[in-house]
Amino acid sequence: MKKNMLQRPVRAFFLMLILTLSGCSIGQVVQPWEKETLARPEMTFEGDPLDAKYVEHIYSSKEGASGGAGVGGGGCGCN
Repeated sequence: MKKNMLQRPVRAFFLMLILTLSGCSIGQVVQPWEKETLARPEMTFEGDPLDAKYVEHIYSSKEGASGGAGVGGGGCGCN
């Protein structure tokens, strides 16, 4: 009797876990005509490549260190 009482919460936990994980698996498939919208430059983390290089240069100059981002030279801006 005691074993049966302990199995109920365990079964309920696994049932809730299965229901939760099955809800996470429902996704929407990206259609071929929607891929053009997702591939725009505005959808990237770095929208403008020139602006990203500028920010990287300023950061490496202010930081006073080189390396890690593929930038050579010292903190003074010398190469």
